[in-house]
Amino acid sequence: MTAKKSVKLKVPEKKLFTDSTFLVKRIYQKSPKKKPTEDAGKYPFTRGIHPEMFRERFWTMRQYSGFGDAKLTNERFKFMLEKGQTGLSMAFDLPTQIGYDSDSPQSEGEVGKVGVSITSIKDMMTAFDGIPLGKVSSSMTINSSASTLLAYYIAVGE
Repeated sequence: MTAKKSVKLKVPEKKLFTDSTFLVKRIYQKSPKKKPTEDAGKYPFTRGIHPEMFRERFWTMRQYSGFGDAKLTNERFKFMLEKGQTGLSMAFDLPTQIGYDSDSPQSEGEVGKVGVSITSIKDMMTAFDGIPLGKVSSSMTINSSASTLLAYYIAVGE
């Protein structure tokens, strides 16, 4: 079995201009004669995570959302993606944020109130059902239960 050789294509650089018609350089640095120490899109990513950043891709648009249960949140996520949103930002209810079970007495009246209630891997799977996680970036604003929810998210992604 032979290894396939990858072909590297040289893509012509697009010229970008400001509204005032000034040419936008690809890289700005102190000395234009020096080569940058790091390339964009490569470790340690000090010049950005993508080689061309916003020259090639528009920034991610995501609205903080999530409410009720995982099924309602999934429907909302799909609706928002259909309308052009390019990323997801998951809002959790208070019990999920602080790590309480939804059936705990301390959770009474708060479940699904200001965000989605996620109490198990099944809930997380339902929330992201049918959403291509490899193509849609996600963010989660979460407190003490972050490690648990990250584990759920990773498991859903697999």
